[in-house]
Amino acid sequence: MNRRTFLKIGLGGVAVTAVSATTAYYAIQSADPSLTSMSSVYARLDILEQNGFKMTGDWSAFKVFSHMAQSVEYSMTGYPEHKSELFKQTIGSLAFSVFSAKSKMRHNLSEAIPGAPALKADGLVMEAMLRFRRSLNDFDKYSGQLMPHFAYGNLSKKEYTLAHIMHFNDHMRELA
Repeated sequence: MNRRTFLKIGLGGVAVTAVSATTAYYAIQSADPSLTSMSSVYARLDILEQNGFKMTGDWSAFKVFSHMAQSVEYSMTGYPEHKSELFKQTIGSLAFSVFSAKSKMRHNLSEAIPGAPALKADGLVMEAMLRFRRSLNDFDKYSGQLMPHFAYGNLSKKEYTLAHIMHFNDHMRELA
């Protein structure tokens, strides 16, 4: 092995270790771990619709619910862009394993899905919530082949269900 190859492998290990530590930290820091089933997501949506709410982050409620619907839809139709296969098989897989073990995740709440069309900043929140509900219903009834996640790679229906629940819960951190 030459020096250049050795350095690449060594630096790659350091990067994976750093990302792993960061992922583990964020997995532990999460909101509302009591929401662990799809029925609890629907119940939370019912409460939000009845009581009203406000988002405190960079995105409007319309954009947040549109984004979450987009993610569920892409699990059935395919994400427009993907991380490299190496990323998905290492860092992405590790991140999902850590998130799954804790049944919660933490991610950048104002980061769009890579390659996805830009979402409108504002619109009717109830329309975006309805789109999200429909996407969840469609996903629940979906019996076709699920598409690989852009960062986590291939996920089973059960794993994707957990991913969608964790994604929802993480965005709900910004509720006021």
